[in-house]
Amino acid sequence: MNTSTRIGIIICDRYRRCAGGKCLKALKNRQGAFSIYETAPELVGYTTCDGCPGGNIEYAANEMIANGAEVIHLATGMVVGYPPCPYITTFKDFLEKRFNVKVVFGTHPIPQKYLNMHSKMSCWNSPEWQEIIKTTMTDEITRLEYD
Repeated sequence: MNTSTRIGIIICDRYRRCAGGKCLKALKNRQGAFSIYETAPELVGYTTCDGCPGGNIEYAANEMIANGAEVIHLATGMVVGYPPCPYITTFKDFLEKRFNVKVVFGTHPIPQKYLNMHSKMSCWNSPEWQEIIKTTMTDEITRLEYD
């Protein structure tokens, strides 16, 4: 029996009105950070961090795990925002230690327009950021589909 991995998604509060279209498209098509799964994951929670410095991180993860989440994704919006989330690695470290849950950076592929801008700004030049964007960096054709 091939069961889906249950996941939760935490988005940046700057995008709190986001309907999740890009994340849900990528989830269905197993693109971006969802390409790590053999079958499309089952979404069991979707919410914001509640704004800097992430006042909702602990509560949101607790609820998602109570709903069966095995993995929590820190949405691509935390990566592509201006500036990128300064707490993203802290959130990952906290969630993994507090809840013993796998945390993945990103959801949908990085749109080309954001890659262009962040390249000009040198936001992602460090080895740490190269690791963070790795799962959401795709080919240009896919990136353009998410513009």
